Amino acid sequence: MTHRWTLLAWLLLVAVALSACSAVSSVPAAANNPAEEASAADRPSAHPAERDYPDLIVRELRRRANEPRPVERSALPPRHLDVDTFPVSLVDRNRIVLGGPPPDGIAPIDDPNFERADTVDWLAADEAVIAVGVGDTVRGYPVQILIWHEIVNDTIDGVPVAVTYCPLCNSAVVFDRRHQGQTLDFGTSGSVYQSALVMYDRQTESLWTHFDGRAVVGDLVGGRLEQLPASTVSWEQFRSAHPTAEVLSRDTGRSRPYGRNPYGAYDQRDAPLTGFFSGDVDAREAAMERVVGVTAAEPVAVRAAHLAEVGVIETTVAGTPLTLWSVPGLASSLNDDTVAGGDHIGASGVFVAEHGGRTLSFTRDGQRFVDAQTGSTWNILGEAVAGPLAGATLESIPHVDSFWFAWSTYQPETTLVE
Repeated sequence: MTHRWTLLAWLLLVAVALSACSAVSSVPAAANNPAEEASAADRPSAHPAERDYPDLIVRELRRRANEPRPVERSALPPRHLDVDTFPVSLVDRNRIVLGGPPPDGIAPIDDPNFERADTVDWLAADEAVIAVGVGDTVRGYPVQILIWHEIVNDTIDGVPVAVTYCPLCNSAVVFDRRHQGQTLDFGTSGSVYQSALVMYDRQTESLWTHFDGRAVVGDLVGGRLEQLPASTVSWEQFRSAHPTAEVLSRDTGRSRPYGRNPYGAYDQRDAPLTGFFSGDVDAREAAMERVVGVTAAEPVAVRAAHLAEVGVIETTVAGTPLTLWSVPGLASSLNDDTVAGGDHIGASGVFVAEHGGRTLSFTRDGQRFVDAQTGSTWNILGEAVAGPLAGATLESIPHVDSFWFAWSTYQPETTLVE
């Protein structure tokens, strides 16, 4: 089985692996082990896999530390603990922990195939799709596929992009893969940092945090990828806006039960998984509260439930007027055994509230938005579909729909907007 194991198996692996790290030869001992912060009651230590076979994890760590890699200075775990080779780490390297599978055990999609939206018959109307627009091209990436692969290395309108999705923090983030004149290809490292996907680039095998696109350990440490705007919307919202757009196909070259959710009712938890997250969560919101976080010069976030209730929130960030939108019709991908069967949540969009040099203000009208200045009607992707501004598009601002524990970890200085 190449996907992540069941959540129970993950907990067993992490609990044992962290407690055993200091016993692995050729790997430096991990000081201030985060696993020690969890009480014994928080870990399923009575399970026979932990009670009888802890040496299996020790051997696995030793094997990973000593196996040859295509890149000599690979920082793939547990090599990231080698402070002599990699003296600089932008995060607590001891909190980068095994997530279960080996590198690329959750296989990225490197040669994606696509179908036209108006020919797709395997997506439910309220199912989540990541909408990405680059230049004149818009593409859709169904979460039912990304939940099994987590990374798609693609090229849109001539721009190499990485479309990434982390189920553990419910975050879809898209990056330009170009860095310092080089196009990078990304894989899954098999590890997580504070319960979020850690990627690696295949050119240098440096480690990158998916949530903010930073190289945190390795030869490219300090590097940062440009985040591109993307929105998680329902299939019906995407298809009605772009019926001839390309949609990532299930023809991935891998056999996966697409449409199934391997994380069960994950978003009904009240805390991230023990062993994958350590420390305290910002107390301003509950750990698993859904938020819409705006990646801007001054990070801001709003509770997704509040935005869904009011429809529109207008604010100013670093002197720029922004409008935050939410419409109903999107199912949670992490709420049910199927990706399409979850409770409904709001689909969001974040835009600069200006067009043609004029500031616009908006109200929600069902599945659409209307600006007070011209009476034009706009969809959730910021596209004017009727009225004097029909055909116009608002400037989209990168944002992340995520859980509060993840957003506040990576953006601790965020301002909560109500």
